[in-house]
Amino acid sequence: LGTQSVLAAPSSTTTAAKRATSVTPITVKGNAFFQGDKRFYIRGVDYQPGGSSKLVDPIANPDTCTRDIKKFKDLGLNTIRVYSVDNSANHDECMKALADAGIYLVLDVNTPKYSLNRADPAPSYNDVYLQYIFATVDMFARYDNTLAFFSGNEVINDGPSSNAAPYIKAVTRDIRSYLSSQKLRKVPVGYSAADVDTNRLEMAEYMNCGTDDERSDFFAFNDYSWCDPSSYQISGWDQKVKNFTGYGLPLFLSEYGCNTNTRAFEEVSALYDTKMTGVYSGGLVYEYSEEGSKYGLVEINGNSVTTNKDYDALKTALNKTPNPSADGNYNKTGGSNPCPKKNSPNW
Repeated sequence: LGTQSVLAAPSSTTTAAKRATSVTPITVKGNAFFQGDKRFYIRGVDYQPGGSSKLVDPIANPDTCTRDIKKFKDLGLNTIRVYSVDNSANHDECMKALADAGIYLVLDVNTPKYSLNRADPAPSYNDVYLQYIFATVDMFARYDNTLAFFSGNEVINDGPSSNAAPYIKAVTRDIRSYLSSQKLRKVPVGYSAADVDTNRLEMAEYMNCGTDDERSDFFAFNDYSWCDPSSYQISGWDQKVKNFTGYGLPLFLSEYGCNTNTRAFEEVSALYDTKMTGVYSGGLVYEYSEEGSKYGLVEINGNSVTTNKDYDALKTALNKTPNPSADGNYNKTGGSNPCPKKNSPNW
């Protein structure tokens, strides 16, 4: 990878005892997630009240956490994604409340202060950075309802920033190595990519090539290509399914929900249909709270939460779209793929 792994001790301490929860940890089999022997589809929302650019930890405050869990349950969600947490805070109460509601967490381990610099990744990949993310991993791997860790989010968003790819892969490897060395649960680790046509497939292949210790456990990308009114073909989702057919890792949408027009969330019926579930394992709607970009499902004003039309539309779409009754035609074999051909990063 051209980078050196640094397995440092975590910068914060947590109790060694495994915290009791009421959910079954999610595992990877082939190109799918499983909850025990049952295929697991992510039916979730991105959750970061206050915005993802600030370190405002939404699962460190039991009052706001339990308030919002009521809405998650009403929507029929089983997963939330949180972009930024404070690893010096206590999360036991919120994580237990989520577990009691049958809700899992997908967590970004980076923060605005501790993250890879896409323009110059080498200096940002250092022992201080790794110690911080290891402390976060150490804390959350002990919760049975931590579904997955994101090693990065949209670090690569154009040609030149693809120079950061080896560093993203190194961080993914380092987190997996840390979990193993500390004898922690092997929480799935992967990357949340930008939906860049020129390198989406290549990045997925890159994260699933090489030795077993280098490979990711899953791949995700943010996809806003389905803008209602649309269809499986008009959105291009049919071509994405075709391109990823045979891919050996679980694949899901880490953000979706184009807001160019009125959102009816028509894409939900396609995402959980067997025409897609052989490749995809669901997705996360962007986003729970309105943060000024008109993607919010609710408005938060102090302790008051007001739902909007998008909330109602998503609830309707999810309620009328069950998961496939069988295994969704997943790829039971899974496995790695050859590394993609190296191209110039400046296209």
